[in-house]
Amino acid sequence: MSRAVNASLIVIGGMAGTAVRASLEAWFPATAGQWPWATFWINVSGSLLLGVLLETLAAFDDAGWPRSVRLGVGTGFFGGYTTYSSFSVETVALLRSGDWFGGIGYAVLSVGIGIAAALLAMVVVRRLRHAGEAT
Repeated sequence: MSRAVNASLIVIGGMAGTAVRASLEAWFPATAGQWPWATFWINVSGSLLLGVLLETLAAFDDAGWPRSVRLGVGTGFFGGYTTYSSFSVETVALLRSGDWFGGIGYAVLSVGIGIAAALLAMVVVRRLRHAGEAT
């Protein structure tokens, strides 16, 4: 695939992911000074699903359609869907409101649970793939 096609896949995926995230945040708006649940679950679910995607694609060479899927869905969609910027702003808002426990907890749990979700997804997909190969 050409660089222009790959870049287009990333842009289109990013627009779609951003639209989904914006819709979810509009349906479940954060309340000032409270735990931003929408962003938290968006980032955790994005980490989990990105782990599923990447571990699934690990069974293939990173060329052709697997590379296009990785770029369009992984880099594009999940890059737009998850949001480090909102996470950062919401963490600072919690800290500025005087909720140090909530702000630090939100930051640590968001990153920690996001990493754990991605690792869990990768382990499960790998085991499922190996179980399928054994039968």
